[in-house]
Order: sequence, then structure tokens, then C-alpha cells
Amino acid sequence: VQLQASGGGLAQAGGSLRLSCVASGRIAGIQDMGWYRQTPGKSREMVARMSYAGFIDYADSVKGRFTISRDEAKVFLEMSNLKPEDTAVYYCYAERAMFDYWGQGTQVTVSS
Repeated sequence: VQLQASGGGLAQAGGSLRLSCVASGRIAGIQDMGWYRQTPGKSREMVARMSYAGFIDYADSVKGRFTISRDEAKVFLEMSNLKPEDTAVYYCYAERAMFDYWGQGTQVTVSS
């Protein structure tokens, strides 16, 4: 499974950005898809994830501001009311056959 993420960039606090991720390759059997983020010196943290059945999980810090959606082998993250602490490299991921696949990461920078 290969994952290609896009849509990161620079936004002002209170603004919005939309991330997209497309899976290719052996996409049959993908279960969870979602987004993690990482800042320098910190471990990668879950932002939002969505199961194949449609169950959604959000980090407390983004609830009410971020919305995850999914269309077969694509996953999206609508980010609104962005805060400077949302600045990070965002990684999309997909779980298939008990193995996690990761995209290359896309930088999101929120200025105050």
C-alpha cells in the first residue's frame, strides 16, 4: 500500500486547511485510515481515524474543529479554527492485515 498525502501549507490562526490522502497498490482489505501528526522532539500522536465500518475517533485537542471523512481508498481531514499548536507534520496512515502503512507527511504551519 502506498499513501500520497497533499494539502498542507501555511494558515493563520482561525483559518482552515484540507488534507487529502490517496492509497494505491493493494488497497483491498484496508481497515482503518486516518491522520497522525508529529512535532520535533515529540512522539507521533493520533489526530483522527476512521474504520472501514465508519467508526470515528478524534484526539481531544481537535474535537469540534477537525472532521475526517473517507471515500474508499481516500481519506480527508478538514481542519478549521486552526491554532498555532496544530503546527506539525501530518501523516496519513492505513491499516491492512495488521500492518500500518504511512504516507510521506505534509507540513501544516499555523501562524498566530
